[in-house]
Amino acid sequence: MNVENLITMANQIGGFFEAMPDRAEAVADIASHIKRFWEPRMRRALLEHVDQDGGEGLDAIVLEAIAAYRGTLETYGGKAVVAPMPFMGEAKGEGAGAHGGDAG
Repeated sequence: MNVENLITMANQIGGFFEAMPDRAEAVADIASHIKRFWEPRMRRALLEHVDQDGGEGLDAIVLEAIAAYRGTLETYGGKAVVAPMPFMGEAKGEGAGAHGGDAG
């Protein structure tokens, strides 16, 4: 797994969500996006980079998301840890229906 590609992708995700006016929601949405759309081995490689290299190259908001939601991003035995996490506005009670899609 090329960690440089993961850093680039994580920073692109972070840049997108960083434009949100609510930073806490942006941080949650970054972690949620990575959890939902990255394979466990990708998340594992990103977390190893944070542990081994201090997350060098990752933007501050991405590091904040990883620190705040690390437990939801970690994997064990090839299976993702199941933990509730708000997704794209759910923290404010909007739920997936407000976005016209299925959050699950």
